[in-house]
Amino acid sequence: MKIENYIAQLIRASLDNDLQMVRAISTKVIRNLKNENPQIASEISKALNYNASGLRSAKALGYESTPQDVENKLELLKVSEPIDVEPPIYPKEIEEKIKMIINERKNINELVALGLKPTSSILLYGKPGVGKTLLAKYLSGLLNIKFAVLDMSSAISSYLGKTGKNLKKVIDYAKEQPTILLLDEFDAIAKRRDDSSDLGELKRVVNILLKELEDWPENSILIAATNHPELLDNAIWRRFDISINIPMPEENTRKEIFINNFQNTKFEKLITEKSNLLGKLSTDMSPADIVKVCQKAQKRNVLYNTEIFKSLIIEIADINNKGKEFNRFFCKIAKNECNMTYREMAQILDKSISAIQNYLKERRK
Repeated sequence: MKIENYIAQLIRASLDNDLQMVRAISTKVIRNLKNENPQIASEISKALNYNASGLRSAKALGYESTPQDVENKLELLKVSEPIDVEPPIYPKEIEEKIKMIINERKNINELVALGLKPTSSILLYGKPGVGKTLLAKYLSGLLNIKFAVLDMSSAISSYLGKTGKNLKKVIDYAKEQPTILLLDEFDAIAKRRDDSSDLGELKRVVNILLKELEDWPENSILIAATNHPELLDNAIWRRFDISINIPMPEENTRKEIFINNFQNTKFEKLITEKSNLLGKLSTDMSPADIVKVCQKAQKRNVLYNTEIFKSLIIEIADINNKGKEFNRFFCKIAKNECNMTYREMAQILDKSISAIQNYLKERRK
């Protein structure tokens, strides 16, 4: 049997937690790959052996056991293998900064030989949903470096001194072998030290961060992400190699995100044709919002056979929660910039033609 024929079986067995079947199928895959791809066959075999010994199969990749909180034994990190993800869509100036970081990492040996250190610490800030976590995952997959995320709920302890110790464990783990360490909600542990509401523990945490950032090794990348840059201690900013403000997407970027979400589907041509209107209607929407809208629209199309463009308009209106204001906005753009007829607008909004005429007469509030 060809190797691809095992994929569906393996996925079903994994989703059903049928470990016996997973092992049986994996053994067949190893036999098939033994001659043409012995390295992959060896990786699968190691994973099975570690699992049979009661250890995490990720140890087969050289991943050490992740650090735990001493008090409650909770894992402080969520570690995953690098996986390819679609490159995030950002404004040109942001993409240029990301390309520079990637080029530095790909030419790390040449830089180190000249006494130059590649970018190893990155501070990302911007509103929720703009793609900070996605960028970290993208770099992990592209650079083939394991991805670790600090579990903030486990790391922050009510016990005096424990939060600092937890953070030190996490940082030591990421320093030991190539890792992209994401400290999400960074403002929770890097608050300004003049914050009168803090009792002192987080001040010690900030001091730990400042020291560790000075000594951060070039083999790993520390990425901190926050929605509230104004809360960060001033000294923190100077310790990062680069800080990137990821803005809400402009109209052209929003158009591109819509098109990208329908690539290689039967709707790609239609969405491309309607992208100008979609870009204008999605004002104030983050990339995460747009992805959510596209997914919901496709579900609506499948479940209720609602035309895809109409489904998108319904979901955009819903996420904006603006009702009549959105309807007026839609009608004016549809008429003035897309030459859409009253009948077409009425069908999309499920309104009468007279209602559409009223929307176009009213001033947008």
